[in-house]
Amino acid sequence: MAEIFAAIGLPAGVFNLVTGPGSVIGPIMSSHPDVDMISFTGSTRAGIQVATAAAPTVKRVCQELGGKSPYIIARDADLKAAVRYGVEDVMLNTGQTCNALTRMFIHKSRYEQAVNIARKIAEENIVGDPNDSSVTMGPMASASQKQIVLKYIKTGLAQGARLVTGGVDMPQGLDSGAYVKPTIFADVSNKMIISREEIFGPVLCMIVCDDIEEAIEMANDTVYGLSSGVYAKNKASALKIARRIRAGQCYIQGSYFNLEAPFGGCKQSGNGREWGDQAMDEYIEIKSIIA
Repeated sequence: MAEIFAAIGLPAGVFNLVTGPGSVIGPIMSSHPDVDMISFTGSTRAGIQVATAAAPTVKRVCQELGGKSPYIIARDADLKAAVRYGVEDVMLNTGQTCNALTRMFIHKSRYEQAVNIARKIAEENIVGDPNDSSVTMGPMASASQKQIVLKYIKTGLAQGARLVTGGVDMPQGLDSGAYVKPTIFADVSNKMIISREEIFGPVLCMIVCDDIEEAIEMANDTVYGLSSGVYAKNKASALKIARRIRAGQCYIQGSYFNLEAPFGGCKQSGNGREWGDQAMDEYIEIKSIIA
């Protein structure tokens, strides 16, 4: 990226690349009096440290942090399409997306059917070397992240969640590498650790609900508020539910990420917005000249 900026002739100083450990550079940049604004993307834990370091200089801080995003499938939705959308969303990028819809809420009358559909879709994935054209899911970003994900899977099993597919074993045909099976848990309580904390891996929690009111209540029962999703009978029905979910974004009826739409969260998922015209507001201070 730095080479691209240099090649197009961007004036010196407009963009500067500073490399080094975040734990060292982060506090220096966040607390420096010559820095007017900090835009940070990362974990909620690190985001708190950034905000704390920035506070003494009263600078603006824009943060895009973690998430544990809910996905509500209404009783009258196209179940096959809705479940496929939800499973594929979580498995994208090996589950390493902050806005992944990792908590799926389904009405009790369609729950087991949804679980069976989800299992089949997850097992369509071929895990392995991404250089292989037949592979649909590669490794985690690091060996340490793999261990974090496996620890959460073990925690889910210990707390009584039903393992539908996946688990802690190496994917078929692999004996080394930072690979994790696409994993789905059913019979998950909204109070379990796997449904409260961001796993950042290919792990989906399926949660049963009695009605839409309970689904919305559980969807909002989280410290996060980055993203969300709703799949209902039609757009109008989905919008009614989407408006009641406290999150910075809501994807309805199988929609996908749009770079023109403002992106960001509320609660412990951060503040401010990236993308869209609203993103520029984070970098602008209004000055009034009164005559």
